Amino acid sequence: MLATRLSRPLSQLPRKTLTVYDRENGARRPLLFCSASFIPMGHWTYADEVDPVGSKAVLVTGCNSGFGFSLANHLHSKGFLVFAGCLMKDKGHDGVEQLVSLNSNRLRTVQLNVCSSKEVDKVVELVCPLLSRDVGPGVGISTFGEVEFTSTETYKEVAKVNLWGTVRMMKSFLPPHPKGRVVNISSMLGRMANPARSLYCITKFGVEAFSDCLRYEMHPLGVKVSVVEPSNFIAATSLYSPESIQAIAKKMWDGLPEVVRKDYGKKYFDEKIAKMETYCNSGSTDTSPIINAVTHALTTASPYTRYHPMIMTHLPGAISNMIYIH
Repeated sequence: MLATRLSRPLSQLPRKTLTVYDRENGARRPLLFCSASFIPMGHWTYADEVDPVGSKAVLVTGCNSGFGFSLANHLHSKGFLVFAGCLMKDKGHDGVEQLVSLNSNRLRTVQLNVCSSKEVDKVVELVCPLLSRDVGPGVGISTFGEVEFTSTETYKEVAKVNLWGTVRMMKSFLPPHPKGRVVNISSMLGRMANPARSLYCITKFGVEAFSDCLRYEMHPLGVKVSVVEPSNFIAATSLYSPESIQAIAKKMWDGLPEVVRKDYGKKYFDEKIAKMETYCNSGSTDTSPIINAVTHALTTASPYTRYHPMIMTHLPGAISNMIYIH
């Protein structure tokens, strides 16, 4: 199922030129292709037909900041009864205080750590009688590091939140309200791999597979499951800062076995860290494509299976090799 509607015929899309090496003739030849992957985000539109919100309730996780915070505010403005799951509600986080300051009986903050079965169970008891829409974990953590630089424990820590947190939430709230909705927030890195991001990629690939299986199984119950796959919104979400990258890098280097340090050397390691620092202010600062995608998935009569508010999806292996290797 197409997740977006194109505003122009395929033949009129921007033509991109890459070159490939012809080994027989020893020359480079142009490779032409047209792809929806290169359409500016502003050209993507969704169907206008939506269900009236009425008194529908929605649970949004990860509402301290980022997409979750923005979604909670937006869905509240649309008339939903919003339960905003916040990891730091008990600690008076700024994002939580902003939500509470709305002083609305249609926006209720709840303490929620998706890694805690106890906290999840409490939220289930509170919201299940009212819930008809569920935005699956927008909560997530992200770090970086090449495979040899990353400890097994770090892989487990990221998966505990991004993947197993999603699974725990879904299992706790199943079966949802008849004809309810589930929207899981994945990533473009759940559809394509990226150097130094394996520990994040494998969790998002897992969310994609889990969501597909859940969609097949929930179909007979009339429950619709969608996945939203954001691209690079680091600048909008403040996911990384030079300070946080240096802190991660120091911990990573200090924890490396001596043999790995010798094999790669500090110069190589520092070059990779410097490259990560260039991403701190990269990507879009406008989160509206994500907000609009989730809103459409929750309200339209026929939500898409996948929403791609992103720059590119899968590329042929030869092309991705040219970007990341050659």
